[in-house]
Amino acid sequence: MEPTQSALIVPVPEAEPAVAGLREHLDRFSAHSVPAHVTVLSPFLPPARLTPQVLAAVQLVAAGVPGFFVSFDRLGWFADRVLWLAPDPAEPFRELTNRIAARFPPAQPYGGEYAEVVPHLTVGHDQPVAALRAAAARVEPLLPIRARVTSLRLLAGAPESGEPWHTLADFPLG
Repeated sequence: MEPTQSALIVPVPEAEPAVAGLREHLDRFSAHSVPAHVTVLSPFLPPARLTPQVLAAVQLVAAGVPGFFVSFDRLGWFADRVLWLAPDPAEPFRELTNRIAARFPPAQPYGGEYAEVVPHLTVGHDQPVAALRAAAARVEPLLPIRARVTSLRLLAGAPESGEPWHTLADFPLG
């Protein structure tokens, strides 16, 4: 099936040992081969609109944000529906999101569904609250998770298909 969506993420491979097994059961994007990450912009542009000019513009935006170190020190919740890890600092993720959204106005964070963007690394969502609480109890002793953020990744896939998403490009941060 042809990709119908794209997304920009910051992969966090350092988080995989702590969350991969949990995400496998609690986060549907894990089943799509999407690694542990902080979302920068999803959905981004339709794959048919990912021209060389768009890719060059994303590369320029990424190059304008310096690489940084981040620590995931605590858990967060969106109601009882989403369990996530909170990045510190969160501001560089917001800066990436804001710069990309400003450069590509049709692509607003989470489709414009939320007024405030809260950078986070999802552990699980839309699962029974007992399963999410059990996951929180398993991951919390493994915190903090420290990582170095050096790139922005463009993925494409078809969420409705269940097939893996594919990396289209990695953009180094400045």
